[in-house]
Amino acid sequence: MQIDLQTLWYLTVGTLLVSASLLLWERQAHPGRACVIGILAAALFAFVLGSMLAMNRSHFPVALGMGATNILMMFGYLLVLNASAAFDGHRYFWSSVAALSFLAIAWAIAGTHFPAAFWNHVSSIPIALTCGLTAWILLRSRTIQQMRSRPIAVSISAVHAVFYLGRAFIAPVLVQQYGQDIISIVGKATMYEAVLYSVAMPMSFLMIIREEEKLQLLRMSQTDQLTGLANRHAFFEQADRILREGHGDPVSLLAFDLDHFKAINDRHGHPTGDKVLQLFAETAREEAGPDALIARLGGEEFAALLPRCDHSQALSRGSAIASRFAKAAARAEGLKTRATVSIGLAAPDCHDLAGMLASADGALYRAKALGRNRVETTGPNELLLQPQADPLHRQLRVVATETS
Repeated sequence: MQIDLQTLWYLTVGTLLVSASLLLWERQAHPGRACVIGILAAALFAFVLGSMLAMNRSHFPVALGMGATNILMMFGYLLVLNASAAFDGHRYFWSSVAALSFLAIAWAIAGTHFPAAFWNHVSSIPIALTCGLTAWILLRSRTIQQMRSRPIAVSISAVHAVFYLGRAFIAPVLVQQYGQDIISIVGKATMYEAVLYSVAMPMSFLMIIREEEKLQLLRMSQTDQLTGLANRHAFFEQADRILREGHGDPVSLLAFDLDHFKAINDRHGHPTGDKVLQLFAETAREEAGPDALIARLGGEEFAALLPRCDHSQALSRGSAIASRFAKAAARAEGLKTRATVSIGLAAPDCHDLAGMLASADGALYRAKALGRNRVETTGPNELLLQPQADPLHRQLRVVATETS
């Protein structure tokens, strides 16, 4: 079935209007990315205006109708580019204004003398460049770098750029070889491709936004709200993976318990206790190393798994955390209490998570018993000598923890 060019224009306009309307509807459901979606919807409406002007360009002087259509279309593509940049909080407002101004000047100077060549070929070059830059921005975006749907959005913009490069540089060669009938074929191919782009492009952006929100919800479910550290569930899940993928590299584990934390809460109130917890989390993050998995296991108890960190290095990091935390708490503005931490380091011969946690907990008991505000460690095979191995001492350990 043959479809004439005018029908294809109507099909394109209808598709663009539906896509823009769906974007505006989706915008309400994604307040965090409402700006991106709003810019995309504006881009589609710009394409609608450009398409309607193209359908009626015969009512205007040749260069004016073609030039205005090209500028409106470019405005839409520049909005898509800005929507891509908005993922990372960037804007290219003045660059976009400069590009549109340059295009308008080009049409005014050269387009009036060669309107057909400008419309059929030259006008495709800025569109191709803009779409290529959009693909590059999406490819280099740090915000959506881990998104599975990002390659789809990159591919859609890249394919669109390649198509318009072909229209700019390959179509003229085909016209010379096969005559002016090629122009009509290229025009219909452009309309078919435009319909696909008007559906695929906004859909790919919505896929990215939905995936981003899903990852944010996942991160929230695995994050302790007060300290920003991993929570207990995330720690056990990620620690198991780190140990499985360790490939024989040394891994150490530190267990932390803030000293006299219940007394701090009772004497100074929970807001002060929260500040102490946040201060410790910040200190541990800065001193444990960039690869460390640090988690709040509950209350005032924390743990840090240190990949590629041997026993002596872990002992040094634990000492640095204890020392820096005590000094930071003493200097902290608005903190009305002294705060310290006791730390237990797992024995170097422990290689499974359960054994490391038990060993570190035994060392932590020793640190508490020896006066707190210190790092203690258990030697190889020393865990069985720890008091908490006995049920009675386990009960004493619980009582000591509750009163500390």
